[in-house]
Amino acid sequence: MSRLPRNEIWPSVSALLVAFHQDTWRKLELAPSDSRPLCELADGSLCEVGEDGWLEAPDSRYDSMLALEHTPTSRVRGMTNAQASTSNDRFERGLELLRQVGGQERPAVLDSLADIAPDLGRLTVEFGYGDILSRPGLTLRQRQLATVSALAAMGNAAPQLRFHIDGALNVGCTREEIVETLIHVSVYAGFPAALNGLSAAREVFDARTDLPAPAEPAPAPTGDRFERGSAKLAEIDGHAGEQVIASLRDIAPDLGRYIIEYSFGDIYSRPGLDLKTREMVTVAMCTALGTVAPQLGVHIHGLLNVGGTQSEVVEIITQMAGYAGFPAALNGITVARAVFAERSGN
Repeated sequence: MSRLPRNEIWPSVSALLVAFHQDTWRKLELAPSDSRPLCELADGSLCEVGEDGWLEAPDSRYDSMLALEHTPTSRVRGMTNAQASTSNDRFERGLELLRQVGGQERPAVLDSLADIAPDLGRLTVEFGYGDILSRPGLTLRQRQLATVSALAAMGNAAPQLRFHIDGALNVGCTREEIVETLIHVSVYAGFPAALNGLSAAREVFDARTDLPAPAEPAPAPTGDRFERGSAKLAEIDGHAGEQVIASLRDIAPDLGRYIIEYSFGDIYSRPGLDLKTREMVTVAMCTALGTVAPQLGVHIHGLLNVGGTQSEVVEIITQMAGYAGFPAALNGITVARAVFAERSGN
């Protein structure tokens, strides 16, 4: 049971009061007042505060998410009207975006955490979606492919990977783009990560009935793998990539050859993703992995070389704070700063 003085409820025609509990019915005690606010449940039904100052409302479907009308002089405890409005705006903005990505009116993350960590559910909506994914600078398709690649590369969040594969489809990514992104993961996180990612994708694809039939596989690249890879390496990474290969000649020349033949001759030369998208998901993976700062620098150069912008680099790295943590994002920004400074100096 929650008890909030009426004069501490924030002012807004559609403000959200979120309180999680397990009761079938909920009573919200309000301090006596001359006016009786009209309360609107999340499903649109209306009720009034009774003469005794109590509001009774069924909320088994909505975990007591109430939209309240109240006087403009009210305020949230310890918060100004502007602060309360901002907090509500973040949740509403995040909830709208999460519905778009997840394809559900009532996102599961709120219900799944209601009995143990309801605040984490709210923070996921407010920060992850209301603050981060709603930022301008990247399309939702780009953001979802970046998230899919990062989660697949880290290999420790299969449920979230399935959710975001499904989300990628919901925002317009194709089955082929998702598969190609997961094949690309093999270069930076290894074959087990790519194989596990493709298993998750198969589960998502099989569960949906709205997908078109898979496209016919595109012809494999032709010609000499080393020559094809060398040309692609020069196009994408330029001098930075050439330095990596040169550094291996005295100790592991075969490894350098494999990088050229497999990474660039086999993978980067495949159709299905344009080079900019490939470098975007590579920057996301290298940031999320958190152990490959030199390679992250090379691929930030690469993204800029194939049409990406500095702001897009920053957006991808910032997004990784939500999936790999702030340390990974901060370290990624440090690498980006160095790359930007280097290119500015040249």
